[in-house]
Amino acid sequence: MSYQQENCRLSLYFVTAIILLAVILGGCAPQIQKPVRLCPGAESAMDSLSLLRLRSENTAPLKANGQCLLQYYDEDKKYKEENFPVKLWANPPAEIYMQGDVAFDAKGVVLGSNENEFWLSMKPKASTYVWGQWSDEVNPEELMINPKLVLEALGITEIGREENWSVSNEDDFDVLIRDPKRNKGRSGTTERDGSNDTRKIHISNSDCLVKRIEYFNGDQLVVVTKLSNYKQITEGFFVPSLIKIAKGTAQAIENSVRITLNLKSIKLANITESQRNHLFTRPEPQGFEYIYKIINGNMVEQPQ
Repeated sequence: MSYQQENCRLSLYFVTAIILLAVILGGCAPQIQKPVRLCPGAESAMDSLSLLRLRSENTAPLKANGQCLLQYYDEDKKYKEENFPVKLWANPPAEIYMQGDVAFDAKGVVLGSNENEFWLSMKPKASTYVWGQWSDEVNPEELMINPKLVLEALGITEIGREENWSVSNEDDFDVLIRDPKRNKGRSGTTERDGSNDTRKIHISNSDCLVKRIEYFNGDQLVVVTKLSNYKQITEGFFVPSLIKIAKGTAQAIENSVRITLNLKSIKLANITESQRNHLFTRPEPQGFEYIYKIINGNMVEQPQ
């Protein structure tokens, strides 16, 4: 046997011994680590509600920019699609402002709300202005882009009466279910705590973040919000950079909104009183062909 062959044989023995030693020390089979469950299944609705309250309390003024994709059917049932850049400001718990640059109009789409009112304007094609008051009944599916749904997507959740909530554990999610009929006042009518909608909030057990919110009109699913690609802003404050809101029924989607925020642009904002007055004060409708006010959950056309 040559010197080179002897060296190759010794090297082979050495490698084999190392492999055997690794197997003996580490076990006969590789260890498969299971995903860590940071949020084990909630034992009660109060546990999950406490988490949502904490997240709402940790929200802070923010600003971001990105893209918005609208997909919808017009009055003639023709499919339409609009994709435009947006700028967004939010000042919890009730103030939000988003403007979209459509067809070279920096305010082609404007969405806003404050403690008392909300509004949505779209032009030049639609030339429509819709507004209403939070104290009135507002159906989540009424507006193409609903300020309340965007606020809730950012972590600002209305809890209301704890008695109206229950929880179930489904796969890797805690599902909070809000049913306003669970609690009735002494008069026998459902008590209002800001809205009468039925909701299901899906909280992931892996990261404690809300991934899906379902809104119902009676037993009928009317809106689904999906949240993903979260960015942590501060301790306990997470913002989804991808917000998808689909409206319709389980059988057919009537329209959808997809807001994609640039991760690097999502930042805390120092909103001055002057900026608050500018951003979160409802502008008067001027130059719109159609003006509507939501009254008792219905869009009522207003005189020019």
